[in-house]
Amino acid sequence: MPKLKDIAQHVGVSISTVSRVINNDSSRHISQETKSKIWNAIKELGYEPNETARQLARKSEKDADQPSRQIGCIVSAPQHKYNHPYFSPILAGIEKKLAELNYSLAFVHTLEEMQSESAMGKLVETKLDGMVIVEGIPSDLYAYIKKVIPVVVGIDITDPFVPVITYDRVQAAKSAVRHLLDQGHRKIGFIGGAGLTGDIEREKRYRGYRYALQEAGLEADPRLIINAGWDVNASYGRMAELLQEDRSLWPTAVFAASDMMAISAMRAVVERGLHIPEDIAFVGLDDIEVSQFTSPPLSTVHVPKFEMGLMAAKVMVDQITDSHPLPFKLFMPFELLIRQSSDYVRNNG
Repeated sequence: MPKLKDIAQHVGVSISTVSRVINNDSSRHISQETKSKIWNAIKELGYEPNETARQLARKSEKDADQPSRQIGCIVSAPQHKYNHPYFSPILAGIEKKLAELNYSLAFVHTLEEMQSESAMGKLVETKLDGMVIVEGIPSDLYAYIKKVIPVVVGIDITDPFVPVITYDRVQAAKSAVRHLLDQGHRKIGFIGGAGLTGDIEREKRYRGYRYALQEAGLEADPRLIINAGWDVNASYGRMAELLQEDRSLWPTAVFAASDMMAISAMRAVVERGLHIPEDIAFVGLDDIEVSQFTSPPLSTVHVPKFEMGLMAAKVMVDQITDSHPLPFKLFMPFELLIRQSSDYVRNNG
C-alpha cells in the first residue's frame, strides 16, 4: 500500500505539499500543475485517500479540464509598463493573485499600444472574461471596453458603476503638505501634471496641496506651481528655470505629486549648489523603491501599489463568480514616510 512519501517522491515534492493537496489546504499557494501531478500520481500508484479526498480529487480533475479565464489589462502609462516604478508593482500584484485563482492575464497594454488595430482586435478575439483598467483612459475607449467586456474593475479610475480600488489622493497630498507646514515652511511649491481633463485645478493631488495651504491660511503662489505634464525632463528643466529667478521668489519646500517628479527636481537643486532640505525641502508621493536611495533619501507618501493589484484581481474574480456583484469603491490606506529630504525645521519660514 503506497504512502504519502511515495507520492511525494514520485512527483518530486514534499510530503507536506501532498498532504495539503489531498486535504485542500490553501494556507500556501500550490500551482494547478503541481496539484494535477499529485492527483495523477495518486491514481498511478493506487493510493486510496478517504472519501473527502476522493471528492476533492474529482473536483480537481474537473477544474484542471476547464481552461483558465482570460483577463486583460490596460495601463495608463506611456511605455515600459513592466519597468515603470509605479505601475510595475501594481501589475505584479494583479498577475500573482490571478495565477493563484487559476486565472490568466491575456495581455497588458499601454494607451499607446491600444492605438493599434491589432490591440483593439484582441479585445474581441481573445474573448476576455474581464478587464482591469489602471488609471483613467480616454472616454471613447473606456465606453467601448465596457460594451464588449463582461466585467470591468478599475484602479484609480472614476466610475460609480464598476468596482474601483484606489487611495485618497487628496488626503495623501494634504498629509505631505501639512508635514511641510509643520516644519515651518510657508512658501511651498508644487510639481505635477493634469489628468485626462487637461485642467490641473481638477487634479486630486493638486487639490490636496491647495486645500492644505488654505487650511493654514495661505494661498498658493502661481509662480511656484510647475505643471510638468508628468514628464521628469520637464520637472528638472522647470525647476532649473525657477532657480534662475531672484532667490526671494524661490520656494523653501516643494511637494511633488509623484516621486519621479521630485527626484528630477532635486537634481536641479543640487546642481545649483543648494542643499536639501536646508535650502529647499522635498516631499514626493508614491514611495517608489528608488526613493529611499536618493541623496538625501526622499520623504514620500507610501501607496500600497502591490496590494492594490492583488485586491483588483481578487475583486475581478469575485465579480465574475457573482460573489460580490455590486459596484463599490475601496480605499486602500496610505502612509507618510518622513526621510531626510524634509526632516529639517525651518524657523524663519
